[in-house]
Amino acid sequence: MQKLLLGDEAIAQAAIDAGMSGVYAYPGTPSTEITEYVQASKLAEERNIHSDWAANEKTAMEAALGMAYAGKRSMTCMKHVGLNVAADNFMNAAITGVNGGMVVVVADDPSMHSSQNEQDSRFYGKFAMIPVLEPSNQQEAYDMTYGAFELSEKYKVPVMIRVTTRIAHSRAGVITKELKPQNNQSLPSDPRQFVLLPSIARKQYKVLLGNQDHFNAESENSAYNHYFEGEDKSVGIIACGLGYNYLREILPEGDCKYPVLKVTQYPLPEKQVKQIANETEKLLVIEEGYPMVEEMIKGFLEKEPVTGRLDGTLPRDGELNADIVAAALGIQTGSKESKVPDFVANRPPSMCPGCSHIDVYNALNEALAAFGQGRVFSDIGCYTLGALEPFNAINTCVDMGASVTMAKGAADAGLVPAVTVIGDSTFTHSGMTGLLDAVNENSPITVIISDNESTSMTGGQDSSALGRLEAICQGLGVDPEHIRVLNPIKRNHDDMVKVMQEEFDYDGPSVIIPRRECIQKAARRRKMEAKQKAKS
Repeated sequence: MQKLLLGDEAIAQAAIDAGMSGVYAYPGTPSTEITEYVQASKLAEERNIHSDWAANEKTAMEAALGMAYAGKRSMTCMKHVGLNVAADNFMNAAITGVNGGMVVVVADDPSMHSSQNEQDSRFYGKFAMIPVLEPSNQQEAYDMTYGAFELSEKYKVPVMIRVTTRIAHSRAGVITKELKPQNNQSLPSDPRQFVLLPSIARKQYKVLLGNQDHFNAESENSAYNHYFEGEDKSVGIIACGLGYNYLREILPEGDCKYPVLKVTQYPLPEKQVKQIANETEKLLVIEEGYPMVEEMIKGFLEKEPVTGRLDGTLPRDGELNADIVAAALGIQTGSKESKVPDFVANRPPSMCPGCSHIDVYNALNEALAAFGQGRVFSDIGCYTLGALEPFNAINTCVDMGASVTMAKGAADAGLVPAVTVIGDSTFTHSGMTGLLDAVNENSPITVIISDNESTSMTGGQDSSALGRLEAICQGLGVDPEHIRVLNPIKRNHDDMVKVMQEEFDYDGPSVIIPRRECIQKAARRRKMEAKQKAKS
């Protein structure tokens, strides 16, 4: 059967077809659509495949590992910076190994379309010493995911699939495979495998190290890594993942005079790399993200020069495209097609008209006016746009949850009042533990949890805090008298300013919850209600 699928959707469909029993994820562009596809799938519903959102990437990774412990096939999905959150469990999962197959999908975002950095998750895969698959198109995204569960179960280790934005969010025809049954529940054959006491961890680590030769052999013999002969030996091209797709856009197979090594499975196929190095005068490495392969082959080849992103032949940052690859090969494309049409307007990010965050920031700016600038620590979400004109309302945005802990540190340094702005979903993702620290030390910070009742920036998914924010804060130890709930609308502006100023004067941790449904989510809800009413 052939389906027209996004790269993310191809991964999701492949996981369902491969017998997956659960996907665990926290929404993050460009990975969100994987879980949403499973959530919308009738087949997944019939098979009772778990697909609820997790509180954050770490809990998602841990839950996926738990399902794999029980013998079922599981998948966890996240964007690249989410892997930082889940890194502790990710690294240790490589040591414990898995029982049922476990696939870790990480979607990188070169050019930072919706992210705070460009980090390359292949390094994490190399760091953990597990197999990494990097599809070059949507069909490979499907095929590799389908096969990744078998690879995971063959060596009892998690397998990473790394995609980038263009594959995740572009669509192509995908041929699907047969539907496999789900695994039966079973416990690990080694009952101590998952107990990482030092004596056991050392044993498990040797198992992982012992598998490295197998992983290398799998990569050398992989159907996805391929060497293409070429007559002109002046340049050999090593094209990784989506970089191979860009190469074939300008030099289709059969039209390329240079030898090409396609790399989409890691560890790096060293024999094939040495072959192309020995047969050509110099190498060009085309890879999306960091110059990982370029650095690696410079490390074990005696031959120079190797060119790519390190020497400036390709740009050191940002996305690749066919024109950039053509320029690196000295090919004049002159393609007008790649230029952005004039009718495509530049749309800088801004808050939606009527957004509740606007009223919160207007009140916050007035409440803090007497204290001066530099006191507002923000987190990641729609409200981060408060850094822009006309609000200029926030002073930091570092990582998920950092707003609360940074405000605490600033308060410890004497910066009082110190204010946190964080969303309801981000609060449960990583802000709760920071608030617990503040409660434990009675730190004088004011935490504004701007509650729009969803994870709005990624499409309006329900947050783990929905309907329970006050109870969570009280459970963490915040004095109930200093948990203040507001309705952030213009006519309540003066009341909001008054409440904020009162809490700034409080010598301890306080929480203000401005609560109003995201206007985009409200519009979709009203539209759905009208449609249902029309049917009835």
